[in-house]
Amino acid sequence: MRATSETGASAVEYGLLISGVAALAAAAAFAFGGGVDGLFGETCDTVSASTASATDGC
Repeated sequence: MRATSETGASAVEYGLLISGVAALAAAAAFAFGGGVDGLFGETCDTVSASTASATDGC
């Protein structure tokens, strides 16, 4: 006898899809984390240099 309800299978498929997207996001954050950190540091330095009353608290 064949099961006619596939709601459980759909939930499992969505769970696998969400976990795959989360794994890709974590891998991208790990791979590009240093570059983004350097970008924010350069931006902070530029803003601090362009303002007269800048403090060293970026």
